[in-house]
Amino acid sequence: MEFFDVISKRASYRGKFRKTSVPEADLEKILKAGLQAPSGYNLQTTRYYVVTSAAVRLEIARLLPTPAVRTAPVILVPVSVYETTDSGLSFETEDYGASVENVLLAAAALGYACVWMDGQVRFDGIAEKLEELLELPAGEYLRAVIPLGIPEEEPVQKEKKPLSERVVFIR
Repeated sequence: MEFFDVISKRASYRGKFRKTSVPEADLEKILKAGLQAPSGYNLQTTRYYVVTSAAVRLEIARLLPTPAVRTAPVILVPVSVYETTDSGLSFETEDYGASVENVLLAAAALGYACVWMDGQVRFDGIAEKLEELLELPAGEYLRAVIPLGIPEEEPVQKEKKPLSERVVFIR
């Protein structure tokens, strides 16, 4: 699929997924795209946990009982490691955002759907419960969950505001 078509096609999919597994080769392509994202000072602070275990996915769905989480054959869990440069700068947030965007675009390019669930993990101690469930080592912080699979329905990108409302050209 052509790059700009992928951008136009990518949508946050919150519906149910088909009961179809995602081949490991596709997961590797998606994750490699995420890991090739820009990284401030090349600190590469984003890591991923790939949850395909039915038992662990069920536990995640108990904490986040959405249709997407309950039915996804794969749940990607991006985590961040807080590191700083010698001068004390941290790019963990930027690294994480760029990496996840690459994952979302790569998934769309391969015909999968997913949703970046960042906000929901911030409530009711869910991130901490998920960190415990996944046995994250000290220093790794759960940022989101990304349920991924083949959608039951075609994802539709929400309408975006026009360029004229969001871009200012200074000439």
